[in-house]
Amino acid sequence: MSELRDLHIPPGLIVPRSTLSLRFARSGGPGGQHVQKVETKVDLRCDLSQLEDILGPDRLARLREGVSTRVDADGQLMVTCEDTRSRARNLATALDRMEELMREVLKPRKRRRKTKPTRASQKRRMDAKTRRGNVKRNRKRPDRDD
Repeated sequence: MSELRDLHIPPGLIVPRSTLSLRFARSGGPGGQHVQKVETKVDLRCDLSQLEDILGPDRLARLREGVSTRVDADGQLMVTCEDTRSRARNLATALDRMEELMREVLKPRKRRRKTKPTRASQKRRMDAKTRRGNVKRNRKRPDRDD
């Protein structure tokens, strides 16, 4: 059976298994007698307060902000899995999901490079404004010289 393992989050960050806690529960949905007897649902939690030394305050703040909908009142990041009827596969999937979630949130963001509009795009914009102004001007009733 799969056991808890360290989470490897590049570049070179390792979340130790000591920060993780694990609970099992009965899954819902179809499955007959099996689902009523066996606790295969995995509830995996990571105590974010223990990660400050590993991640540092900046990364930890970014992680808290990025996963705020998955953090409970005690400050623990929660991931659940009840996809299969196997406790070991559900645990492995939950560990992979938590690893991927942290990896995505902590991935370095690309900085936006400021650009200026090209001369051609400025000309197109001005031509369009002129055309639109002409259309509106031509809607006016012509002056009558009776």
